[in-house]
Amino acid sequence: MARRRSRNSTALAIQAMELGFAIPQVIAHRLMRIAAAGARPSARDWSELWLMGAEKIDAFNESWNAMLLELFRSNLLFALSFGPHLWFRPMTARSSRAATRHFQRTALAALAKGVAPVHRRAVANARRLGRKS
Repeated sequence: MARRRSRNSTALAIQAMELGFAIPQVIAHRLMRIAAAGARPSARDWSELWLMGAEKIDAFNESWNAMLLELFRSNLLFALSFGPHLWFRPMTARSSRAATRHFQRTALAALAKGVAPVHRRAVANARRLGRKS
């Protein structure tokens, strides 16, 4: 399980690094486009501005839902893991460590699920806006 945890944290770190490069590119491109459009933006500029707002709302909703579902799934698994042992076995340090590891994995998984939609859109926008000149 340690390998899986390190793989998830490594993937999350890579996503964060890619976001660190993609987001400033997208912001710079869009601000330059807004500045170049001036007081009378073209239909293409309006389309890009509308897309910018709509995709933020979509990414937020998708991210929130993904994190909520991951937390629900993980909490359900945690609750079901006690089963009959809850009544017959006292809480030990070993079971406490297992619960701590479960909560850490849950937090990491929920964060990864929440970052994924934002990452996907930001990297796609950086590619799309970088192609067009």
